Amino acid sequence: MTMERVQPLLGLRGVTLRAGGRTLVDALDLDVAPGQRWVILGANGAGKSTLLAALAGLRCAEAGAITLAGRDIGRWTVDALAAQRALLTDRWVDPFAATALDTVLTARYRFGPREGDGPQRAQHELQQLDCGDLLDHDVRTLSRGERQRVALATALAQDTPLLLLDEPTSHQDPRHQALLLSRLAALPGRTLVATLHDVNAAARFATHALLLSGLGHWHAGPAAEALTASRLSDLFGARFSAVATDDGPLFHLAHG
Repeated sequence: MTMERVQPLLGLRGVTLRAGGRTLVDALDLDVAPGQRWVILGANGAGKSTLLAALAGLRCAEAGAITLAGRDIGRWTVDALAAQRALLTDRWVDPFAATALDTVLTARYRFGPREGDGPQRAQHELQQLDCGDLLDHDVRTLSRGERQRVALATALAQDTPLLLLDEPTSHQDPRHQALLLSRLAALPGRTLVATLHDVNAAARFATHALLLSGLGHWHAGPAAEALTASRLSDLFGARFSAVATDDGPLFHLAHG
């Protein structure tokens, strides 16, 4: 009996990315299957955000091919692409007054009426991220942590199969960091690719991990195999140790 191969939602073949005369990612081959949660780890400047932009179709790779649902990323129209993937960045542009609720609603209405539209869906996403009391607040008056959660609610309300998230837990206190990752891990049928700085959060959240050296080298695989003290020590140029717990390894960074 042969097992039918599942088509990856995202496919990368020989993808090379360069910036500032430096090769950040060299000949990356990667398959992201539906329902997987990938984290991208690497030091500052390693190319994590650059790779996310390429996966979102906002940046061309210097070499190689990226496919989304079997189609070259460059062949999607803007509207069709927006129905397939949502991108979260921390570069918010709020030139005009808008409530948190209206901001989230833009993700539902931008590309025409959709089933289940209405303020209830936007309200639900905000409430799930502890923003229920911010519905009528002008987004320009929110703290960075609050604005980040509104941005994440906006991405979730876009209701796409693929979520590309650049540091979704940035500006969050420990309680809200745990809340956001728990909410993302519980999403049914969604595929996630996220950059994170917290290696312990990554180990608890991810099914798979991609490690970027920033010098072209990379390593990808199941989180349990990719996220080890040895690999993290090499990746960040610092000494990590790991303690086994019921929830998986707990990594510690040695000082001195």
